[in-house]
Amino acid sequence: MLSSFLAGLGGAFSAGLNAYLPILLLALADRFTSTIDLGQPYDIISSTAGIIILLILLPIELIADKIPGIDHASDLLHSAIRPAAAAFIMMALTDERGHFNAVVALLIGLLTGAGVHGLKATTRPVITVSTGGVGNPLISMIEDVIVVVVSLVAIFLPLVLIAVIPVAAFALYRMYSRLKRGSATLRRLGGNPG
Repeated sequence: MLSSFLAGLGGAFSAGLNAYLPILLLALADRFTSTIDLGQPYDIISSTAGIIILLILLPIELIADKIPGIDHASDLLHSAIRPAAAAFIMMALTDERGHFNAVVALLIGLLTGAGVHGLKATTRPVITVSTGGVGNPLISMIEDVIVVVVSLVAIFLPLVLIAVIPVAAFALYRMYSRLKRGSATLRRLGGNPG
């Protein structure tokens, strides 16, 4: 039960940063490994059509997230999608790995995804201001790496998430906080970030 809970939590955390990448990794693991065996209705993502749709949606989100201004619009659009993706992953992994109440999984997934997404969406405009937009692609790439690492650990080594999730959350918090402080300093000094 702990393993399935941690796997779901890791996937939900990742989905708060990127809706489609953790679902695609989960779909590929279900389709091509014996580690994951999603039941219905969750196995729809590992169907050929499901994987194709994810492969179409993923580059759109990845590219939009790296362009200043467009990333804010993407975050706004994904305000419902990322928490929903997080809930889906939490429900799929807790259902696949053991018996866990679906409503509790749904709520934990929604809250986790919404919390991570909220932190990202409210911090990105500050990053744009503090770095003149230059930091947006860099921060986005770091977030993508965190999503891949946490998602793969959730799928293959869920118990390791006891250490990985706090480290990933702390790294995001520190990175966002430093950029916020830099932006506040620039405003106080009347500096121009661009």
